[in-house]
Amino acid sequence: MARLTSLHFIMAAVFCLGFASTELTAQNQKPSDQDDNFDVRSNVGDLHLGKDADAAKAGLPLYPGARPKQEKDNDPLNFGILTQSFGFKIVVAKYESDDAPEKILAFYRDKLKKYGKVLECHKKNDNSGFDFDDDQGHPKELKCDGDNSGPVRELKAGTEDNQHVVAVEPAEGKKGSTFTLVYLYKRGKQTDI
Repeated sequence: MARLTSLHFIMAAVFCLGFASTELTAQNQKPSDQDDNFDVRSNVGDLHLGKDADAAKAGLPLYPGARPKQEKDNDPLNFGILTQSFGFKIVVAKYESDDAPEKILAFYRDKLKKYGKVLECHKKNDNSGFDFDDDQGHPKELKCDGDNSGPVRELKAGTEDNQHVVAVEPAEGKKGSTFTLVYLYKRGKQTDI
C-alpha cells in the first residue's frame, strides 16, 4: 500500500523531470522568498512546487474572516507532477479564525458536498498520511484513520485518490480555531516510475 509520507517518490520524480527538462523556470513573483515557485516543463511531464497554496487551489472557498496561519516551519504547499503515465497533486494551506470549530465545520460540511459523501473523523493531530490504491488499482473509499479519537475534527469528501479534506481544531491558548485545507489527487501507479 503506497503512503504519501514517502519522500523518495517526490525526490525521484523531481530528479527524473529535472534531467528530462527542456524548459526550466524558477519564478519569484515578490521580493520575499516565501513566494518562490519552481516549475519544470519538459517532454516527459510537468512539475510545480510552490508555497502558493490557498483555499481556491484546494478547491474550496475560504471561510469568511479567516487569515493565513503564520507558522515558522509550516508554509503552504502546492506540489504537482503530471506525466502521461501518472499524476500527483497535493495542496495544503493552513488558516486561523476567531470562530469556534463547529462554525467552520458547518461551513465546510456544506461546501464539501459537491465532491460526494462527507465523512467526519477525529484525529490526534492534523498531519495526514494518505493511502491511495487497493491491490487491484481501484480507488478506495474514504475512511477514518487510527482510533478515530482526538481534538482534530476532519471532514473528507471524494475518494482516496481524489479527495478534499478540512481539518479543524481549537486554537492553542486562545479563542478561535485553526484549520487546514487539503486537496490530494493521484492517478496511475507509483510503480510506473
